[in-house]
Amino acid sequence: MARALKLTENGRLTSTPNPSVGCVIVKRGRIIGEGWHEKAGQPHAEVNALARCSEDPAGATVYVTLEPCAHHGRTPPCAEALVRAKVSRVVAAIEDPNPQVAGKGLVRLREANIRSEVGLMAAEARRAHRGFLSRMAHGRPWVTLKVGASLDGGTALRNGASRWITSAAARKDVHALRARACGVLTGIGSVHADDPALTVRDVPCTRQPLKIVVDSRLEVADSARVLEGGNALIVTASGDGTRIEALRQRGTVVERVAAEPLRGKVDLAAMMQTLGRLGLNEVMVEAGTRLNGSLVQAGVVDEVVAYLAPSLLGDEALGMFALGELTGLDQRIALTLSEVRRIGPDLRISATVGAL
Repeated sequence: MARALKLTENGRLTSTPNPSVGCVIVKRGRIIGEGWHEKAGQPHAEVNALARCSEDPAGATVYVTLEPCAHHGRTPPCAEALVRAKVSRVVAAIEDPNPQVAGKGLVRLREANIRSEVGLMAAEARRAHRGFLSRMAHGRPWVTLKVGASLDGGTALRNGASRWITSAAARKDVHALRARACGVLTGIGSVHADDPALTVRDVPCTRQPLKIVVDSRLEVADSARVLEGGNALIVTASGDGTRIEALRQRGTVVERVAAEPLRGKVDLAAMMQTLGRLGLNEVMVEAGTRLNGSLVQAGVVDEVVAYLAPSLLGDEALGMFALGELTGLDQRIALTLSEVRRIGPDLRISATVGAL
């Protein structure tokens, strides 16, 4: 199963909106076949592993990171392929929460007298498939919010200067995070201030993530770098049909979502539901302090990855999250640390939102 989980990395950048499942087939204590889901619309991991078997898989044990599907989608059901192959046992790390599957694959295998088990290395599989699981369970992608700051939490000087607080090594690591994501999201304030490209540049990447801008009033300039080369999505609350059509004519996708009742800003929870419907499994946020705070308060952030540089910017610097004044410690946002490590001279701290 550990090997199957490792194989999920091979399809992570290309399988979306499907999960990047890995599969290993073992017979008489030897791996005879392995595969992963390479691209949506193409054969799933189990079918690829069967096709690559070095000998007849009859009587073999199949280790797969997600329950085999049992429905006809763009490809035939994997459970039926395993039945035809006459394997004797299937071990799935977790059940598939997709309503079209949801235990039906395991049932079909058991009907064919194939021993079927679930739960081996489940925690690791949930992390590997976190984006797909989030979209199935909550209707929205898994959201990772990245922030770079000084050791005292400053992300920019009061005058807006912020390049570069963290090191080149940290920035390269950020590009690896971008490469994993289906989309990279920022706000119109960051577009005006920094004119980011939001592309993956410093690490190998087989597909660029979707560039997403939260722009409630459609203030993005035609010259903004984020619009270059297409592959951009503007999420807005504006009903300016002329501006929307002009953006679409130049290849930019525009999605209008509900506005917050009082401020007229994009409803961030509704926006994430829209991104889920578009098939995005994982979204990375690279935004300013105000949007960071608003996303956390909207309850749509799953993970924070903070890069802390060994420097101090002082109490006049801008912070990581604009959360407003808290009047009691019970109002604080609880986090659970998942990883702390050095990246060059900086610290990278990963934490999921919520207490243990």
